[in-house]
Amino acid sequence: MRSLFLFLALTLATPAFAMDVKSHDIADGAMLSTQQVYTDCNGDNVSPGVFWSGAPAGTKSFAVTLYDPDADFWHWTAFDIPATATSIVRGASATPTLLPAGTIQGRNDFARTGYGGACPPPGSGKHHYQFTVWALDSDALPFDSNAGGGAVGAYLKQHALAQATLTAIYQR
Repeated sequence: MRSLFLFLALTLATPAFAMDVKSHDIADGAMLSTQQVYTDCNGDNVSPGVFWSGAPAGTKSFAVTLYDPDADFWHWTAFDIPATATSIVRGASATPTLLPAGTIQGRNDFARTGYGGACPPPGSGKHHYQFTVWALDSDALPFDSNAGGGAVGAYLKQHALAQATLTAIYQR
């Protein structure tokens, strides 16, 4: 009987969906290439292509973020991505017409709109870059392109139905 209760508890605690994010440009746990590194750190500052699947029923929109928890630094927020979208192509941040229609990019902590690649201080060790896709319960966020990552991130945490993250590493 005890085994039955344990089985039921584990089964009911497991989500009925498994959201997944992948990229041809970044690999989970691997070092970022110079393509995704900020120009001031001798990189190309190209936003990676990401694609996702497994969003739960009721998803009304998506957001994609890049956050460095080691520096508490927001490198990218893209939100109001339509629920019908399943990807963002490489380089879309710099060419907004390549983003899914209606997508808004907020300000990164470099004080610029759009993608700002990895650029940790020299000698600060490995930084972890979390590329996250968020499935949201709202069609649109109450922000425009002037919104910073902190405000957008707090909203995403409150309205996420699911999320999936790839974490890459970079150091100088």
